[in-house]
This record gives sequence, structure tokens and C-alpha cells, in this order.
Amino acid sequence: MAELVKKCGVKKEEGFLYFVDKAGDISCAKASRGNKKGGKVKKVMKAGVAKEKGYLYYVDKNGDVSRSPMRNSGVEETKKAKKPAKKAPAKPAKKAPKKK
Repeated sequence: MAELVKKCGVKKEEGFLYFVDKAGDISCAKASRGNKKGGKVKKVMKAGVAKEKGYLYYVDKNGDVSRSPMRNSGVEETKKAKKPAKKAPAKPAKKAPKKK
């Protein structure tokens, strides 16, 4: 399912969140826990990965950049044609009981 995009071999420290930023480089930030907020983002390595639409890019457990296809990516090729919903048959309206 996942495919290796680029071997980087980044050594991960515990307590930090590693991700691929908009520029395609590996960045990290201190992970937030409970009421404590996370830290500022810092660039760890310049990977220069060109991102394609419809894929989720991440840093795997070996410290390399990998990607997986997104399920609900909005890419036309992956969308399936939706079938129209079936409507329930109309029920006759109930008449109010006569008042005496």
C-alpha cells in the first residue's frame, strides 16, 4: 500500500512529531500532550520531494519519506460514480378523528 519515495534515514527523537511539509522537506515539532501545547516547527532535512495530488506523504518508522493513496482525495480518477438514492414509497396521510 505504501511506497517509498525517498530514503532519508532521519533519526527520530521521542516526543516529537515528524512530517513532510509543504515544500517537501522533513520537519518536526514537539508533540502536544493533554493541556500542554506543541512546540514550534523546525526543518530537520531538505528532502525536496515533489508532492502529487491524491497522496498522503509521511515520515515512516525508518526515517524515510513514504506515501499512501488517500481514500477521499477528491481526484476524479479515484472517485466512483454514485448511484441515486432510492426514495421510500409515499404513505397516505392519516385522517384526524372526527370531533363530536
